[in-house]
Amino acid sequence: MNRETDRRTPDDGEASPGNAATRLRLLSEASEALASGLDAEESLRRLARVVVSHLADACVIDVVAGEELRRLTVVERTGERSLRTLPGGLLPGPDNSAAALAKVLRGAGPVAVTEFGTPDRDDALMAAQRALYRTLGARTALVTPMRMRRQTLGALTLVRRDADRAFDEQERVLAADLGHRAGLALDNARLYAMQQHTAEQLQLSLLPDLAHLGHLQLLARYVAAREEAEVGGDWYDAFRLPDGSVVLAIGDVVGHDLTAAVRMGQLRNMLRALAYDSEDHPAGVMCRLDKVMQGLTSIELVTAVVARIETPPGRPWRLYWTNAGHPPPLLAQPNGRVLLLEDGLAPVLGVDPGLRRETAAVTLPAGSTLLLYTDGLVERPGEDIGRGLTRLRQHAAALAREPLPVFRDELLNRMSDDVRHDDIAVVALRAP
Repeated sequence: MNRETDRRTPDDGEASPGNAATRLRLLSEASEALASGLDAEESLRRLARVVVSHLADACVIDVVAGEELRRLTVVERTGERSLRTLPGGLLPGPDNSAAALAKVLRGAGPVAVTEFGTPDRDDALMAAQRALYRTLGARTALVTPMRMRRQTLGALTLVRRDADRAFDEQERVLAADLGHRAGLALDNARLYAMQQHTAEQLQLSLLPDLAHLGHLQLLARYVAAREEAEVGGDWYDAFRLPDGSVVLAIGDVVGHDLTAAVRMGQLRNMLRALAYDSEDHPAGVMCRLDKVMQGLTSIELVTAVVARIETPPGRPWRLYWTNAGHPPPLLAQPNGRVLLLEDGLAPVLGVDPGLRRETAAVTLPAGSTLLLYTDGLVERPGEDIGRGLTRLRQHAAALAREPLPVFRDELLNRMSDDVRHDDIAVVALRAP
């Protein structure tokens, strides 16, 4: 018969200074492990190693993920200073199980396990736990909840191999504290992930669907920054004018918050109206946009490229563009030659609506790729932007003959580092 029971030992009184110092050190290291990043699962793995270093012979962390129960990590001591991590995986559901883990996940407080018998064949979770205890050589275990806001997010299990070293009352309190801290870290990480997803979806909802321009080989992509769960001001657009030409635009409104995202939407709509109504050349559209922006909105500073592409049948395509303080468009030709289109440059929008702006022009060779992008693609903290532009040219040259989806995606992969400090928006057009 398998019995996993609550067990409380008499209070041993005040801890000795050495024990108190050890507990304080454990809590300090645990707090540092849990606060070391927004990746909650990696933080919990570090916590397990801290627990084994100070309090137990093994530590198991299980997390609830929707309808599933997942074993995140198992860390055990293999020598005086050696630790080993065992593989995790999905576990049977806790419903109707008599296992201590199931009891904790259903709301019980810390549960001590001191007797390990043969599990009920119909209790899959109990069988899995019994197999784990056997693997770890457990003689006593303490299962404590990771709980936050009345919701149990998982459980922290401490294992000892000496039956005479049952967890005392102070250690149970300490384990409960660790479980609470772990639950707080996991809850914060999940809230962050939810906010980041919501922010990204809001940003994407403010950007256009380019499906109506299916006659063009035209692709766009928005990639959110990894550092902050915030929307940003990066934007792009593409639409057809009454004469059949196509306007491409990309830009960046100053700021990384909801206000910047709303202003980005306002700016894009103004640009559409001004360009469609006037059919003016890009410099004229940019000047009018600057004037309307400063007269009717609270938008302060914006960088942007506005381009117009003429696609006459049987003749080479022509690109006309103007640049308001934005990174220069890139033109990658099939022969590997890559140009940064640095003409047509003027100050950012929001400085002086009376500034003179010019429209530059170039022929798009057959099979060439035009790339518009925001500064997040080429800028890295502490690095001159010239190095980023050089990397961009090199990668674009290597990918110039690839299909357009490969060109876009592989370029983003090669140019993005693991941190990604800023949002990135790109628009890529392939001339037939």
